[in-house]
Amino acid sequence: MPTIRILFLGDVVGEPGRKAVIKHLPLLKQSEELDFIIVNGENSAGGKGITPKIAIDLLRAGAAVITTGDHVWDQQEIVDYFPTEPRLLRPLNYPEGTPGAGSVVLDTAKGKVAVVQVQGRSFMQPPLENPFLAVEQEVARLRDLGVRIIVVDVHAETTSEKIAMGRMLDGGVSLVVGTHTHVQTADESIFPGGTGYLTDAGMCGPEESVLGRSIESVVWRFKSSMPTRFPVAKGPVRLCGVIVDVDAESGSCLAIRRLSLVAEEENPSS
Repeated sequence: MPTIRILFLGDVVGEPGRKAVIKHLPLLKQSEELDFIIVNGENSAGGKGITPKIAIDLLRAGAAVITTGDHVWDQQEIVDYFPTEPRLLRPLNYPEGTPGAGSVVLDTAKGKVAVVQVQGRSFMQPPLENPFLAVEQEVARLRDLGVRIIVVDVHAETTSEKIAMGRMLDGGVSLVVGTHTHVQTADESIFPGGTGYLTDAGMCGPEESVLGRSIESVVWRFKSSMPTRFPVAKGPVRLCGVIVDVDAESGSCLAIRRLSLVAEEENPSS
């Protein structure tokens, strides 16, 4: 039975996160015998958004597709870059005419792989079109094209919305993985229809932090209720994500396991 091994890495946070990912992707590809890599890069530019240069660096390091989320437009120069790079995705459920696309199909040695990104609506800004209807229609379109290996990134705040999305898509896609909360969940599973599922992949960012941001600034905000900046934290980076083995013919998930490891610091003495 031919299988394809896919790695999905959670939200990359700031310079520490992106440096660690760029450094370790080639190593992970070799050690884990990966066939396809997806990275959520929406916090990779100073913790807010992504730039063309960072996208190019992540693709060169081995990412096949980059997904984003609610911070996708935070760096202004990315708007004009989207039409030039189909491997960089924004949420599918933006209105028609929005730059970029919410899905892509790529040819691999083991068949076509589709990646779809959708953004939830519960407690998310801006509120977008209904993600359930949008992704259901897109998955049906992809399957009509003969694509069987489909990965869906659900960028959403609530666990219920992500779980409902996974259950709805069970049997129609290979993997449904959540992003946005930066905290890896421990509920990896294979649903009855053969879809792999994880509520949140976690983040690739500084381990000693609050969601990748400086502990002191976030604690001060909670204590004072006063606005302040949240600089990206420093120190060792934890890389979080999920690895799945997928039947290359049927698209069913055969195995799923979380990835969580502390990356070696680039300059430990600095």
